[in-house]
Amino acid sequence: MFKTIAIVAAVAIVVFIAAVLVLASNKPDIFRVQRQTTIQAPPEKIFPLINDYKQWGAWSPYEKKDPAMKRSFSGPAAGKGAAYAWEGKEVGTGDMLITESVPASLIKIDLNFSKPFESHNKVVFSIQPQAGGSVVSWEMAGPAPLISRVMHVFFNIDKMVGNDFEAGLADLKAIAEK
Repeated sequence: MFKTIAIVAAVAIVVFIAAVLVLASNKPDIFRVQRQTTIQAPPEKIFPLINDYKQWGAWSPYEKKDPAMKRSFSGPAAGKGAAYAWEGKEVGTGDMLITESVPASLIKIDLNFSKPFESHNKVVFSIQPQAGGSVVSWEMAGPAPLISRVMHVFFNIDKMVGNDFEAGLADLKAIAEK
């Protein structure tokens, strides 16, 4: 009887693993998360808050998740070449480098994580003027290797990261509209 139960359990585990792998293999091999908001402030007021990593403490949701994380800054104070690295229990280990900075309109960032999982993503902030303010967009995209796609079977990356982006944009809005 125990042998039959063990065989049935083993078959169930194999079927479960196979099903997860099939679901994961059908997910896209890249991911993209984007959120945007309208801020009642000109692009010139918003841009420096994003273009200078030392300003991120006031609005970035990741700064709030792990206030005890170790931070280091290198390169220029802001703009192209500015770099920021962190290490924390809640936010892992990684670094960001501004690769393009177009005043008051666009900031492109290489975002790299080494812990808890290695990943290399691209982040783009765009600021478009509109009557009475600006539309600010925060986007992240990158490769989704098989292990990531397996995780995406169980976790909605768009919702998880998107919620953080929404919180960050809301804080950015509050600061810029002061």
